[in-house]
Amino acid sequence: MAGISKRVNQWQKFFDDHEQKQKINPFSEWEGASHRQKLDKNDPNYGRPVEGSMTEYRGQKAGELISGEIVELCHVIADLGQKNADGSFSISFGNLFEAYTTISNKLVGMLMRARKQNLLTFPGEMLFQRRDDDVIITLFKIPYTD
Repeated sequence: MAGISKRVNQWQKFFDDHEQKQKINPFSEWEGASHRQKLDKNDPNYGRPVEGSMTEYRGQKAGELISGEIVELCHVIADLGQKNADGSFSISFGNLFEAYTTISNKLVGMLMRARKQNLLTFPGEMLFQRRDDDVIITLFKIPYTD
């Protein structure tokens, strides 16, 4: 009997934890969810996953992966591009696209993310194959990895 009682208690704890999470979930239709926390756009945690959750963990892992891909992209630009007098590197989008297709199919997204981080620049909002082959991409610095 002790084994069954222990299992019942485990399931009850699981249920109680789930119920509490549903009551604070702003999208829950759980009965009694009137105790929902109010969302405030000025809250520093607004739009962020619950601390310690699997969502937070997966987001951190994805961020690490993307950061690694950006570092790799910067190294490719430095290796294939021409070094300028100011220490920056330049390469045309067409040359980078041709070389990078064997590495990844996310080149434009990585370029935009690297530009957001002020690692490189290129004119315009978006780059398209063929149309923007002559557009010059300038890499300012290569980020360091830990």
